[in-house]
Amino acid sequence: MINKKLFTALLLLLLFCSTYAQNIEKKADSLITAEFSDPNGPGGVFMVSHKGKIIYRKAFGKANLELNVNMTPENVFQIGSMTKQFTSVAILMLEQQGKLNVSDPVSKYIKDYPSGDKITIHHLLTHTSGIKDFTKMKALSTIAQKEMKPEMMVDFFKNEPVDFAPGEKFEYNNSGYVVLGYIIELVSGQAYEDYIKKNIFEKAGMAHSYYATDRQLIPKRAYGYHKKEHGFVNKTTISFSVPFSSGSLMSTVDDMLKWQQALNKNILLNPTETKKAFQKYTLNNGEEFTYGYAWHLKEINGTPDREHGGSIFGFKSMGVYIPSEDIYVIGFSNCDCHSPTEITRNIAKTVFKAVKK
Repeated sequence: MINKKLFTALLLLLLFCSTYAQNIEKKADSLITAEFSDPNGPGGVFMVSHKGKIIYRKAFGKANLELNVNMTPENVFQIGSMTKQFTSVAILMLEQQGKLNVSDPVSKYIKDYPSGDKITIHHLLTHTSGIKDFTKMKALSTIAQKEMKPEMMVDFFKNEPVDFAPGEKFEYNNSGYVVLGYIIELVSGQAYEDYIKKNIFEKAGMAHSYYATDRQLIPKRAYGYHKKEHGFVNKTTISFSVPFSSGSLMSTVDDMLKWQQALNKNILLNPTETKKAFQKYTLNNGEEFTYGYAWHLKEINGTPDREHGGSIFGFKSMGVYIPSEDIYVIGFSNCDCHSPTEITRNIAKTVFKAVKK
């Protein structure tokens, strides 16, 4: 009798799991193909995990148009501003080792930085520094293809007039994360690329993640595209030393799940440092803003989530994590004409509803 009841219970559980997975697959397919409707155009890869287990993982469209190569879930994408997550965690790792403090002024590390005694590492991490965002400078085109050392990048924007006093306002800023990358190099004695590879990628088991390059051979690379009136064209070429620590990493959806799990399991940071990345902060006037250290802190159906996207020539990315249910949704696109942002958020909403039933 007990065996029969157990068998029935297991059968019902299997049926539930199967139906649950099928419903999520159907809804996710529908959301994705509404945007990625051309199987012969650039595509994307989407993955969903629940409690660390992959429940959806699919590729759409082409990884390379010229060679007519289909996209696969293993393809490597440029992740743009999702790079900032790795930069912020690298800073916190150095703080954990006692090599810096997020309350330190920038002038402690870059002596001649204008008003560097008033701008802290915390201001850079939270986009509240007020320094000029180099991506909004007209002169950017003059350096876009040049090989720039981190110090040269900082020199490019550091003497520009500030937009506001440190801590007065939240305004998304790529320059702040370039300064952070330079500080990582100064404090660690390693190139940013090497520091991330050794201390994050290798520790988290991210074997298919890289500092971006157009020259080295990257196995299973997805090629990036723009859409013009006459059709698709190859992405604009830039020197990755320009976005640097604000947007120059590459990864796969599988590696990004490993990244999320490394954060969950405190493989890289202890709980105290991890908390700093995922808490909301306040401006000088006491007003709270919904950003931690490289994660937007928002809500999905009234439940707190952590999310961040990325955009760089030819690519867009988006990741959403719901801590209470351990749901992670990641989406990559190899054309900046297709944004995975709302698709990823809507898939996260769908999965959240399904697991709460």
